[in-house]
Amino acid sequence: MLSYKGHRYPVEIINHCVWLYFRFPLSFREVEELMLERGVVVSYETIRRWCAKFGQAYANQLRRRRPQPGDTWHLDEVFIKINGTQHYLWRAVDQDGNVLDVLVQSRRNAKAAKKFFRKLLKGLGYVPRVIVTDKLGSYQVAHRELMGSVEHRRSKYLNNRAENSYLNNRAENSHQPTRQREQAMKRFASPGHAQRFLSAFSGISPHFRPNRHKLSAPQWRTEMADRFAVWQEVTATAAA
Repeated sequence: MLSYKGHRYPVEIINHCVWLYFRFPLSFREVEELMLERGVVVSYETIRRWCAKFGQAYANQLRRRRPQPGDTWHLDEVFIKINGTQHYLWRAVDQDGNVLDVLVQSRRNAKAAKKFFRKLLKGLGYVPRVIVTDKLGSYQVAHRELMGSVEHRRSKYLNNRAENSYLNNRAENSHQPTRQREQAMKRFASPGHAQRFLSAFSGISPHFRPNRHKLSAPQWRTEMADRFAVWQEVTATAAA
């Protein structure tokens, strides 16, 4: 159970501010303004502290409540600029687009790939049936040493472009919300800042992003009501 001891604001205000920040491309000052419009006076620095303290905890609770991810993992890495230096954001999703984990690293060599594989395996506690990656050689090394029994499909730069798009667009598409937030935040301050934010963001934001294009309006509203109910349980609002 999360502890809100020592916080003078109600739990509902705390979790609503955290939800606004991680769900929408908003700055802390913009969340402060939205709360002020509702008659709640809270500083952006307080909101920053709430997000730092509770964001990852909320994300962890949401991950524990989700069904076991699928047996096909799509892995991809994209570059991100941090203080003018190029880093790489490694991400894994399952065949349904659920984010499995993320890791910010300064390299994309075999050592970095193995570190990401270990993080995935430790966090999920099982191996997939198939992993899908691009043709980066680092994946081959990590696959051979850590998941040799798992089928490995390599998709990028295949002659069949349609197959390429089908195989690994799950992981590539999952980077889009991150790019939007990166732009809104005017880039990340440090690798640690990027890792902390993206770890919480990848746990909270997708929870409120069902595949709306696959749902009718009534189905979407029902699904969102269920997800908000889970959010209230995760943030211990009812208990508070």
